[in-house]
Parts: sequence; C-alpha cells; structure tokens
Amino acid sequence: MAQAGDLLHRDYFNCPVCLDLLKDPVTITCGHSYCMDCIKGCWNQEDHVGVYSCPQCRQTFTPRPVLGRNTMLAEVVEKLKKTELQVATPDHCYAGPGDVECDVCTGRKLKAVKSCLVCLASYCETHFKVHNELNPGKRHKLTEATGQLQEKICSRHDKLLEIYCRTDQQCICYLCVMDEHRGHDTVSAAAGRTEKQREVQQRLERREKQLQELRQAVDSLTVSMDQRRRSQLAAAADRRAISRLSQGSSSHTVRRAELDHFPFLSSHTVCNRLSGLPVRAE
Repeated sequence: MAQAGDLLHRDYFNCPVCLDLLKDPVTITCGHSYCMDCIKGCWNQEDHVGVYSCPQCRQTFTPRPVLGRNTMLAEVVEKLKKTELQVATPDHCYAGPGDVECDVCTGRKLKAVKSCLVCLASYCETHFKVHNELNPGKRHKLTEATGQLQEKICSRHDKLLEIYCRTDQQCICYLCVMDEHRGHDTVSAAAGRTEKQREVQQRLERREKQLQELRQAVDSLTVSMDQRRRSQLAAAADRRAISRLSQGSSSHTVRRAELDHFPFLSSHTVCNRLSGLPVRAE
C-alpha cells in the first residue's frame, strides 16, 4: 500500500520548471524545490536586475541565495525511482505507432491525453496535472492530444487559427481578420469544419450515385450482349442445319422424317430456305 501511495503522489516530486522528477533537488527560502540546474538557469536570467524570484510564488530575494542540495528530498526521489521500476507501467500506457507522445516524458514516452495550444505541447495524465497546477486560473486552449500543434498556429501572428475564411478557403487567426482578410466572409473554425465535412459527404454521395448508375448501365449492356449472342448462335445453327439438308437431298426431295430431326428449326425458316423443294411423306 505504501508503494501505491508513493506512485499516486509522484507529481509532488516533479520540478515545476522541467516538469520531470527532481535532479539534485534544492529548496529555496520560500520552501519550493527545484532541480539545481533549473533554478540556476532561471536566476541567471535575472542577474541583470539583481533581484531573484521563485518561479512559483514569485517571492523575491536579494542578494542571490546560496543553493544547497536537499539531501533528504534527494533520497526520497531515489526511492521513488526504485519503486517505479518495481511497479512497471502497463504497456498500453506507452506511446506506440500512431499515438501522440508526451512532450515532457523522458526515456520511453507515455501517451499524451491533452494538447495545449498556448504552450504548444502535449501531455500525459501526470504532466497534464502539473501543467494545470503551474497555470492556475489561466485559460489555456486545450484539445485532445494531437501531434500537429504547429499547424494550428498562424505563422504570421503566432496566434491560434480559430476562424475560417470562406472567401479565401483557409483558417486564419483573429488578427488576420483585421488585416489582410478584412471584410471577408468568415465563420468560426468549428463551423467551417462542419461545412467542409458536409461538402465532402455530399460529394461522396454524388460519386456513389454515379457509380451505381454506371454499374446498372454495365449490367444492362451485358444482358443485351448475351441476348444478341444467343440469337446469333441460334441463327448460325439454323443455317448449318438447312445447309446439311440441302446438300443431302441430291434428288431435290426432302422427307418429312428428316425434318423431324431438327425440331428447333422454325417453320418460317424452313419454308423460306426450302421453298420449291417437294416434300415426300412416308
């Protein structure tokens, strides 16, 4: 039970800057803890001001505090790492082919569950919780996990593409509406997506109808050709039979019994082809 409890609280041991497990953890005066390299990097950017702050609570310090490794916290993190090795993450939680990977995970990456269009990053469940804790009250635009975040951002204004321009048939940001797309026919990106889906569906239905009509035309042509072929074969058989009868009657007399051997011959055909030949009854 203790191991399960440790895993449930793993996010408490993540560095608020890199969002990964603490490395060489240090605890500053306000009580918040960071990786040694992460907090040094933050404070190096504030050297020109001479006032240093906590990235979380924004408490300021002057002069720059001396950093010391938090030995106890480092031991807890190491114990947590060993516990995670013993309790393996199920394979289905890891990202596979076609899955969106968490941008924060190191090593073997977990599946992302959400993507932030403000941070332009995708997060697994654990790192998504950390993201929300680091941005309390901020309305970041979130979507289901997607690996095409950059395509959702306007390359000119670096804003979210949340408007669809019907005039130019493209997605734009709100700054584009006030600039080169001023006066154009625009709707929300969601409405534009729905319209496009409807158009595609209608196009598919028309194509299916054309295909059905083509199948019917082919079937009708096939039936017509079969009927014509049977008619031609029957006529050819008639001609061969009459030819044999004509050649076998050297005395120009055809016996009625001979005609009985060819019941398929129509009386009309025989009359036309054998007109003038006397028929001898037996």
